[in-house]
Amino acid sequence: MARRTFPPRWLWAVWSVLLVLIVVVRRVVDMGDSGMTNVATFALLLLAAISGVLWFVFGSAFGAKLRFGSLVGLVVAGFVLPWVVEVRGFSGEMVPVLGLRGGGVTGPTADAPAAAGAAIDLLATTPYDFAGFLGSDRNMRVDNVRLAHDWTTTPPELLWKQPIGSGWGGYAVVNGLAATLEERDGRELVTLYDVATGDLIWAREIGGAFYHVLGGAGPRSTPLIHEGVVYAMGVRGHLVALEGATGAIIWERDVLADYGISIAEEDLNVAYGRPTSPLVVGDSLIVGVGGSVGSRVSVAAYQKDHGEVLWESGNHNISMASPGYGVLGGVEQVLMVNQNWVSGHDPVTGTVLWEFEWPGLTAGDSNVSQAVPVPPDKVFISKGYGLGAALYRLVPQSDGTFAPENIWNSARVMRTKLTNAAIKDGYVYGLSEGVLECIELETGERAWKAGRYHHGQILLVGDVVLVLTEDGELVMVEASPERRNNVLGQIQAIDGHTWNTFALYGDIVVVRNEQEAAAYRLPLDLPLVFPAGFGDSPEE
Repeated sequence: MARRTFPPRWLWAVWSVLLVLIVVVRRVVDMGDSGMTNVATFALLLLAAISGVLWFVFGSAFGAKLRFGSLVGLVVAGFVLPWVVEVRGFSGEMVPVLGLRGGGVTGPTADAPAAAGAAIDLLATTPYDFAGFLGSDRNMRVDNVRLAHDWTTTPPELLWKQPIGSGWGGYAVVNGLAATLEERDGRELVTLYDVATGDLIWAREIGGAFYHVLGGAGPRSTPLIHEGVVYAMGVRGHLVALEGATGAIIWERDVLADYGISIAEEDLNVAYGRPTSPLVVGDSLIVGVGGSVGSRVSVAAYQKDHGEVLWESGNHNISMASPGYGVLGGVEQVLMVNQNWVSGHDPVTGTVLWEFEWPGLTAGDSNVSQAVPVPPDKVFISKGYGLGAALYRLVPQSDGTFAPENIWNSARVMRTKLTNAAIKDGYVYGLSEGVLECIELETGERAWKAGRYHHGQILLVGDVVLVLTEDGELVMVEASPERRNNVLGQIQAIDGHTWNTFALYGDIVVVRNEQEAAAYRLPLDLPLVFPAGFGDSPEE
């Protein structure tokens, strides 16, 4: 067959078949996850490119120098590019995040002491504290702040913006002081900042470097500030209680060593890094554990002042969620989303009060979203990867436990892959496969779905939903089932790949991602109210 400079019919046929398959994958087949759809699309495009290159080099009529020179060029580029460009992770839709090699954030490479002259008081609290993961009540809601709806006339005021170490956790903010976890120069640090200025107060090293090709570098969890103590869980299970004023270690535990979990087992079971944000209930500091088959513990409670183990419960591997708290059926409960089960535990004894299956594989299609308590007796749960959402009622049993009764479940709504859902006035708001969605809680019926914000985070503040997009944009949307994605204001808060949760301390919103952090003062519709004689407000 004579060589040609124009692609032959068989190559056009191959490309046509691949094009049809791409259309089927993207428009016809529901793969349950846009990331998997993108992976399949990329694979098909790669096949199309390879077939074209093979024909050009070995079957076309172009000159030998051009054909084989192009092949050599592609091979050389394949060797050189990884030395210049690095894959820093993947977006929630499995799009690679690229950057030039080097240039990472440097900073405190050893324990930094408290800043001279700084007023450091984490024992004092304010009505506007955001004390840990998803807020002081761990429900993604701030009910005592009313934001102004017009960011055009009165835009948010930038207080500070600066580089930060790698990591995917958020901030805990108490009395004007913000704690987070970050990795700098291969060291995992708990750090404390002044929320109004961004000044570093202290840094405490608790671990080393961590990296996963899909999840990126650094720790995954958010610290908790409670009664003057900063509690934090490192990416490799180093659990610490730090003195709030200085960062000095009060007590520490190695969770992996406590439960005989080897690094190999950890990498197999929790490939993306240990995610638990600690929770305090009474005298107990509660964290997820996981572990090996046969000796697995779902959740454990440590004495918060001294670190002794108080109880252990369950036999499931952990997920990427953290323990939550609620009063359901008149009973205090710790809610735990495990690898493939959701469970409720007595916070004093750890006794399993109820559980139901919720499929997932922590090293694959992880359960990330929290179980949301819906008093007086319901639990809402959601997840990405095509599983969707469900609502359960807890029916009391004669032995003091509860039987979960499914009210509804739907694979069509609230596919909250890397984020969580918040509930207001009988409606649930969340990012479903990256699109803001509002559904009716009691039925699971969709009120609306609009606004592609990708796999960012949300926070329900009074009558609005604040959305921090995966690209670092902060958007204010009206929280209304009647008005579809009614955007009231938006700013580019930070730059870069943003999966982190964010905090609101009074009128100050604190945001971060793997490379940058910032704080903005948001305009208010109603002034902040403090008790008579109370200390400094967030505005002072």
